[in-house]
Amino acid sequence: MSTGSQTADAILGNGAAEVPLLDEREWSGRIYSGGWVDAPTTIETVEPATGNVLGSAGAADADAVAQACAAAAAAQPEWASVPATERVAIVARAAELLERHRPELERWLIRESGSIPGKAAQEITASAGQLQMAAALISHPLGYVLPSLTPGRTSIARRVPIGVVGVITPWNFPYVLAMRSVGPALALGNAVVLKADPNTPVTGGVVIARIFEEAGLPAGVLHVLPGGAEAGEALCTDPHVRMISFTGSTATGRAVGAAAGATLKRLVLELGGNSPLVVLDDADIVAASSAGAWGSFLHQGQICLAVSRHLVHESIAEQYLEALTERASHLPVGDPNTEEVALGPIINAKQVARVQRIVDETVSAGARALTGGSADGLFYKPTVLAGVTSEMAAFREEIFGPVAPVITFSDDDEAVALANATEYGLAAAVQSGSPQRAARVAERLHAGMVHINDQTVNEEPPAPFGGFGASSNGGHFGGVANLELWTEWQWRTAREAAEPFPF
Repeated sequence: MSTGSQTADAILGNGAAEVPLLDEREWSGRIYSGGWVDAPTTIETVEPATGNVLGSAGAADADAVAQACAAAAAAQPEWASVPATERVAIVARAAELLERHRPELERWLIRESGSIPGKAAQEITASAGQLQMAAALISHPLGYVLPSLTPGRTSIARRVPIGVVGVITPWNFPYVLAMRSVGPALALGNAVVLKADPNTPVTGGVVIARIFEEAGLPAGVLHVLPGGAEAGEALCTDPHVRMISFTGSTATGRAVGAAAGATLKRLVLELGGNSPLVVLDDADIVAASSAGAWGSFLHQGQICLAVSRHLVHESIAEQYLEALTERASHLPVGDPNTEEVALGPIINAKQVARVQRIVDETVSAGARALTGGSADGLFYKPTVLAGVTSEMAAFREEIFGPVAPVITFSDDDEAVALANATEYGLAAAVQSGSPQRAARVAERLHAGMVHINDQTVNEEPPAPFGGFGASSNGGHFGGVANLELWTEWQWRTAREAAEPFPF
């Protein structure tokens, strides 16, 4: 195993000016729980583009999770008593550290998760934005003076920390999907136990721990435990944990909800999507096909918000297919660390097999692959499927790969029916030359986020982020929604002096 400085050079490239944030001698084989401690087991983090081992991160088992949750519960009351100005100052410093170490952190994201450089850069920006928005929570009221029906009694409703929050994050956006939970939870006085995905133990785990450690967060308030299903189940069932924030697939989310529900934990589940892009007959085909390509192929389609179904009016379908296929066929695929590419690798072989199965089943059912449709190792070509119907796998399932199924419709009512013909309801978009017509269609779409003359992959820290149906259990991240999400109401009354009651 290389030394920390050698690893940093390998990740950053020569000439890095900033002192590296990640010294492998500190985190290799360790977890962050009251400081860096030896882990019960380890995970080799592998670069999907090359198969090279980037490092050996510590991983947690059920016992390590139990110890972390108990320690977090012990540390949380003192953290909640720290003045809010000091708590948000630490969160703001964490945002600054993301920017300060941007080159190093972008390079890790490119190599560990297969992100292209532009996606990696935007994820750092979005993560810093989430932390800045969390720090801004200090400007919002956390309580109200209420009228009391009892003379001589004051009545106050105030928001108080939940306690210990368990956060479970996926591998596709490991920075931002951690920061959008960890930042506001800490700013509002909670302790956090973060379980990072085993596919990205460094970007989803080590980086988060180091950022907050450097920002000055007291030991014991944040615990970072990469691990698999055993660690996740232990976190969901631990009696010290009062809330679970989970981002991942709908199937796993249902299991998380069942496990956490047994101890009556608060739950926020941000799950899968099957998001439609509706292209009306008066749309600008050049702009619409660009939106469709970006929405389906960005980060290899491994985004819950991805354009999963292209619903196109039958009168312009051939033109749209031609434009979309032209775009897809010219998008280079390769190693984003060494080549200028539009698509990097799929995260692992299991996911490649899933994408290929859906494509093969859809083509066997009568659809046509106009371009792509096959993999070279973990590299999957951008794929456009024509002739897709609502009975086919590419319409029904969340693909999570660079596949663009195109389905035609004859009028706006049919477009809405097709868009809503799914259990999911995360995001949707409408393309039209008439903003008024697009708005009428958008109003009828069953999705938590709807975008007009845009595509579905959108996120802004001030906006409430969440979906309907099987995409969410109703919670929303972001902006003032964070006050509701990471605190709970407490009603408190007081009298000047105790008085006797009738008996």
